[in-house]
Amino acid sequence: MVRVLFVCLGNICRSPTAHGVFQAMVDARGLSDRIEVDSAGTAAWHVGKSPDSRSVNAAAERGYDLSRLRARQVAAEDFEYYDYVLAMDSENLSNLKNLRNTGVEPQLFLQAFARAYTESEVPDPYYGGASGFEHVLDLIEDASAALLDEIVAKTRA
Repeated sequence: MVRVLFVCLGNICRSPTAHGVFQAMVDARGLSDRIEVDSAGTAAWHVGKSPDSRSVNAAAERGYDLSRLRARQVAAEDFEYYDYVLAMDSENLSNLKNLRNTGVEPQLFLQAFARAYTESEVPDPYYGGASGFEHVLDLIEDASAALLDEIVAKTRA
């Protein structure tokens, strides 16, 4: 089993979007029994809450269901459990590095896996308009496809 954790600040916009997109890609390739997907936030503000409705709506327009997801805060134990801990931006990467005692080294999601985009971070769409949520989806779809290809190639999943 390969385990993937996506992390942003509050776990209501970017990381649940990545969770939903990546899970859909895993399911579409029939790999849900081999790849586990989760998301978390470095802050505890939204623990237990659903993703932001704008993220849910933008994702639904592209066929992704985020409705069952609930925010949680990342824990030190996550570095031992997950094979990939992927931060949406450098601030959250720094927060993850400060939390990590041992286990997998966190990395920037886009910097590691983006193919069609030169951006190294997934921007936080929370204070912007609908186009920000669409752009987040574009970035995440691109990097998620590359991540899944890497996992399949490494594990022959």
